[in-house]
Amino acid sequence: MKTRIIILSFVSLFVMTCSASKTNATPEQIAALDQLVANQTFKIESHWAMPQVNRSISALQNSGIIAPGSNANRISLTGIANELKLDGETISSRLPYYGEVQMPSGYNGSDDNNISFDGTIKNYKAEKNDNSSYTISFDAKSNNEGYNVTIILYPSLKSDMILKGAKRFPIRYTGQITPISE
Repeated sequence: MKTRIIILSFVSLFVMTCSASKTNATPEQIAALDQLVANQTFKIESHWAMPQVNRSISALQNSGIIAPGSNANRISLTGIANELKLDGETISSRLPYYGEVQMPSGYNGSDDNNISFDGTIKNYKAEKNDNSSYTISFDAKSNNEGYNVTIILYPSLKSDMILKGAKRFPIRYTGQITPISE
């Protein structure tokens, strides 16, 4: 009998914590996000970069180069200028990159180690999810590399973004969405 009570307690605690972590968006938040996605006009400022941890990133952490409060799999971008801006079919990006580049493409320091692109998007797709968030995916191109971008936008105006480059390991960013001011 005592075992059943303990198991029942754990199950009920698990159910309560799962339901407490579910976010309930207000109709105003959902409408604001719907409008941003429909107009395709927003920018994302990232607060955290989450690179794929490998031997190189672990070596950086062990050397003490990574700022306090950050670690090999979660690097704070506080104070580092960054943004991804979508304005119709035009995209621009200035994101710091932490990770391993598989094939360098520049000579004499001419290659930009950040993820920077300006131009038009290709294969744009936006799907509304059951929890009123959106999953947006598209392809973008810098001067010398193509990227596959997947963004999840939440009604709380939080974002989760994954960029996969042709020459780099994937990296994930989390941040905040803001409308583009005219």
